Amino acid sequence: MRCVDADGKMLGIMTTVKARELAKSQGLDLVEISPNADPPVCRIMDFGKHRYDEKRQEKESRKRQHSLSLKEIKYHANVEDHDYLTKTNHVKEFLKKGHKVKISLYFRGRENAHRELGFQLVQRVQKDCEALAVADTTPRQVGRGLFMILSPRNTKGTKNEPAKAK
Repeated sequence: MRCVDADGKMLGIMTTVKARELAKSQGLDLVEISPNADPPVCRIMDFGKHRYDEKRQEKESRKRQHSLSLKEIKYHANVEDHDYLTKTNHVKEFLKKGHKVKISLYFRGRENAHRELGFQLVQRVQKDCEALAVADTTPRQVGRGLFMILSPRNTKGTKNEPAKAK
């Protein structure tokens, strides 16, 4: 096997027994780095410290990750103006914080006969939030519900393009 020192210096090709003895004399471990190479490559290192450093790096990378969450606001076709404004303000707050927002509108009973009112309401929400958001999906009817997803506009660099109507 090919052996590499703890400092990264190449020690050359040697037997496994000799490499183990060399690692043990330095108080370190012999770790196989590349088993598929010809000959296999091993490194003399402190394996516990190596694992600790990997875990710290992984933790740091998770800390820097920004996870997007999807918030949902539910409307009904016959919503009053004050309730509409309150819910739309919540949508705007979520968008300002960088969250995607799912607009849900459910038709109850006789509201099913006037689905165009629901489409108008969802388009009104989209229009009221267009300064902060773009529609990922156009309003889509699924069963008794009408759904649309809004994403926050990019403030850095290029702007998102609005969704195209199908």
